Amino acid sequence: MNGIKYNHISDTELLEHFYIDHNNEWLGVLLQRYTLLLLGVCMKYLKNEEQAKDCVQQIFEKTIKELQKYKVDYFKSWIYMVAKNHCLMQLREKGKYTTELNENIIVPLEDAPEKNSFIQKDKQLDNVAVALQQLNKEQQQCVTLFFLEKKSYQEIASITGYSILQVKSHLQNGKRNLKLLIEKMSKEK
Repeated sequence: MNGIKYNHISDTELLEHFYIDHNNEWLGVLLQRYTLLLLGVCMKYLKNEEQAKDCVQQIFEKTIKELQKYKVDYFKSWIYMVAKNHCLMQLREKGKYTTELNENIIVPLEDAPEKNSFIQKDKQLDNVAVALQQLNKEQQQCVTLFFLEKKSYQEIASITGYSILQVKSHLQNGKRNLKLLIEKMSKEK
């Protein structure tokens, strides 16, 4: 299957095709869309291009196995969490040593100057993922399609069956509720 040939098909539709016929080529098209995202996530955590590329391949394999067992509704946020967790497991296995500098000096995570920034961003992303799950179904669906899958109001209306006004309302309320939920989680920690 040629990925370009399927650009008009949404992530959700590709997953539906896969769940119907279990043809891994549908997943191939889907994974091809997110290769750069996965490589970026892996580079963020591992700081080594070769390790990151290896991890992307491992994530592809894990994705194919997991999607045989589980139904995923929001692929992009799900694959992001799979990649993040995979990288964190890699770091744990290596005794929390992360960055290999050009001078071949290994810096423990505790000494990395970006540690606090990474931890803070990681917590924020986790909070967004948790908050997204707490929205009602309509808001969750519209917010995910608009922000994660970059769908237009019209495309969201076509996919969901909501009117354009309903889509706008669900997005507006969803954004407000997400913000409130994230603020609440930030204060609790």
